[in-house]
Amino acid sequence: SLRASVTAIFKKMGLESEDASNGDDVLVTADLRGIETHGVSNKMADYVRMYTSNEINPRPEWRIVRESPGTAVIDGDRGLGIILGNKAMSLAIEKARSVGVGIVTIYNSAHLGAVGHFSMQAANEGMVGMCGTALGLGILPTYGAVPRLGTNPISIAAPAGDEPPLLFDAATSAVAGNKLRLAARVGADLLPGWVASKDGTPIMENAPVPEPGEYHMLPIGGTREQGSHKGYGFGMMVEILATMLSGVLPNMVDPSAKARHYFAAYDIAAFTDLDNFTSNMDQMLKTLRETKPAPG
Repeated sequence: SLRASVTAIFKKMGLESEDASNGDDVLVTADLRGIETHGVSNKMADYVRMYTSNEINPRPEWRIVRESPGTAVIDGDRGLGIILGNKAMSLAIEKARSVGVGIVTIYNSAHLGAVGHFSMQAANEGMVGMCGTALGLGILPTYGAVPRLGTNPISIAAPAGDEPPLLFDAATSAVAGNKLRLAARVGADLLPGWVASKDGTPIMENAPVPEPGEYHMLPIGGTREQGSHKGYGFGMMVEILATMLSGVLPNMVDPSAKARHYFAAYDIAAFTDLDNFTSNMDQMLKTLRETKPAPG
């Protein structure tokens, strides 16, 4: 099976069995949710390359460097985010059960994969989960000509009753970086407002993926007139939660910085009755689902 094959590859890279299984779960679940940009075909080869080049550590000795009843900061020892993420969110959930809210950050890590996977981990435990990650320099600030941010995705998940749980997971860039690589691989054009030319001018027509180094990515909105300041602001929000709370610098200041991650779990029972919450979620989601569609 695909899961067995992915687990076997991770083990071949030196991961312990439990970590290999967790990595397989993140990648295969992304594919099953239709997020092929973060699934097996688009990411497994990248991870193998990173392990074989010793860019990431297959058996990180991650450690908690600062902790309170509701928070923790982890040094990831160059561990892959999709492996460490399960451990970090589990810790956040444990803390939330104790004090109502648990927040964990990681620095010195690597790619986290589809961040919604970890928000759902909390939702499956009867909590509201949030997750975000900051890495790289590919996104222009509004009006900027030099990239300062990564795609900095953020997600939230919440349980419901009869309705499926809510999961929102999106990059704060106009398009996910992996989607550009996927478009290049399959020969698809980019849509207007996804990227800018080297001087920072947004490209506002359908166009093939430019050669590497010949373009910059744009925040959500694409242009100021279409609200790119909002995407820029959301990207900064992730940077504050994942990077600044970890006590380290972002890539715009320290280009050598490894990935930083943010995990939060809110124990619903600390705020309201869980049955009441899920019933209210059902009513909201049903109302949205039954909204009269626009023509077309």
